[in-house]
Amino acid sequence: MGAPTPGATDFDRARTLWFALLLTLTNGFMDAHTFLVRGGVFANVQTGNVIFFAIDVSGRQVHAALAHVWPILAFMVGIALAAHIKSGRVDHVVAYPLRWTMTVQVAALVVIGFVPVTVAHTYVTVPIAFLAAVQMGLFRNIGDLAYLPVATTGNLMRFIESGYDGVVERSAQARRASGIYGALIVAFAGGALMGAFASRMWGAHAIWVAAGVLAATLVLFIVDERVLR
Repeated sequence: MGAPTPGATDFDRARTLWFALLLTLTNGFMDAHTFLVRGGVFANVQTGNVIFFAIDVSGRQVHAALAHVWPILAFMVGIALAAHIKSGRVDHVVAYPLRWTMTVQVAALVVIGFVPVTVAHTYVTVPIAFLAAVQMGLFRNIGDLAYLPVATTGNLMRFIESGYDGVVERSAQARRASGIYGALIVAFAGGALMGAFASRMWGAHAIWVAAGVLAATLVLFIVDERVLR
């Protein structure tokens, strides 16, 4: 789970632990950032948006409710695009779709960092939600383990389940899985903490930190491939 084998494809390298930890940290950062800076909207975790939408509707705050609808719709479109990419139908058009996806996300976050907070938040939260969905659709496995890079509830559940099997059933494989899920939970929480501090210090520009982490992840991804070659 820690490193791909020689001759591995981009999809294989995207299943490594270091890659998952960096993506998860970045997503925790962005959720804290958009909540604090961009109108109290979770651009990545759509569960929160569904709840806030219901609360706003119950209070007849239509405009506020719509602010949570658009990221949800963008997320759905992003998942559909990720499914299309994974189907292999774009391989003849784009040689390395995973790398291009990450490159576009980095560029989008850099541009978003220039958008002042006085601009309608939808112009920021919608593209972030779309890109997060594409990322989630493409990157959600570490070896044979499933995980979510944009949320922590599922990872927390798997952490406890595998920990139980590791202790009660004395399964070494389950203990290893529990350690991986624990690391992902810490990465998400750490990213959210970084996002909160950075957002309070730098406002809209704080998202450039997330862009930098993603750019470093992309560089390491490419270097990893060349070393293996």
